[in-house]
Amino acid sequence: MFEVYITKAAKYLPNEAVSNDEMEDYLGLINDAASKARRIILRNNKITSRYYAIDKTGKSTHNNAELTRNAVVQLFDENFTAQDLEVLSCGTSTPDVFLPSHAAMVHGLLKNKSVELNSSTGVCCAGMNSLKFGFLSIRSGNSKNAICTGSEKVSSWLNAQMYNHEAANLKSLEEQPIIAFKKDFLRWMLSDGAGAFLLENKPRGPISLKIEWMEAFSYAYELETCMYAGGDKLENGEIKSWSDYPPEQWLNESVFAIKQDVKLLDEFILSKGAESMSDAMSKNNIGSDQVDYFIPHVSSNFFVEGLKKGLTEKGIGMADEKWFMNLSRVGNVGSASIYLALEELMNSGNLKTGDRILLSVPESGRFSFAYAYLTVC
Repeated sequence: MFEVYITKAAKYLPNEAVSNDEMEDYLGLINDAASKARRIILRNNKITSRYYAIDKTGKSTHNNAELTRNAVVQLFDENFTAQDLEVLSCGTSTPDVFLPSHAAMVHGLLKNKSVELNSSTGVCCAGMNSLKFGFLSIRSGNSKNAICTGSEKVSSWLNAQMYNHEAANLKSLEEQPIIAFKKDFLRWMLSDGAGAFLLENKPRGPISLKIEWMEAFSYAYELETCMYAGGDKLENGEIKSWSDYPPEQWLNESVFAIKQDVKLLDEFILSKGAESMSDAMSKNNIGSDQVDYFIPHVSSNFFVEGLKKGLTEKGIGMADEKWFMNLSRVGNVGSASIYLALEELMNSGNLKTGDRILLSVPESGRFSFAYAYLTVC
């Protein structure tokens, strides 16, 4: 078995930072009315700026593959070129197309040479799953290097035009033309960007992060779907696929909109997060005293105090000074968030040899959780 190191990290955040007051300038007004939920949601998530790959007319400035490519190319230099790459592993919740795969579309933009591809789908854990593929490929000796990415282009999915047809349909039915909270909620939570890591079987440069272990957990066997797109949730908790709806309902009911069962989220995201993190740390025989930096992907600052309490109750509480988050400045970028946070820490100049970092990523899709433990060398 070979050791695996993150030898370089890069990010790409499109255009200029967008403030809270500017969000509807980009995403638009549903039914020509300002959202009543926006200020409440922003007050709770405490995000003050984020990035969109669209302009104020709603026109795309980049697609997801372009965002990812723009992060990846920053990893190339005179010591590691695009021709040296062996594995490209890309994770996202929001691919540009159903087919071909996201990784194939990114590779098409790189125009370098034949490489092994992996595309990880899902929600926030998609980025960690892409990282694990690269980690296992190098660890097994299948490859000497890999580039792993997490990226999202969600702004187009959240644009008002995606919901206006449903609002008009509600009005024609003499119902209140107000889009359900499960859809409106996420418009003020999610944003765009990409992060990329270069993995190699030897350390390189001033800072390398050795991946000691990675663990992943799913509770789909016992819990309903919480976050979804391309379908709708039935009364019995099952998801009805877009392909089983007539085409007119795709628009009338915003079937392709991203939705979240907020009650289910509140009930399980913290408890299962604390449970899975305790299991991961126990399995690998580490305690809180063996963590110098704790980087949790948290979708909203609303969950921070609850997560701290849950971890403390499990005996794995992390002191406040160990927490490293950039949510308020960068936004919730789904599968890219953990890449953006670690990139910032890795390039901060604050890390020193021997520091230990724990990454924690929850996914509310059907409640999955992923962890990685790194040491600085």
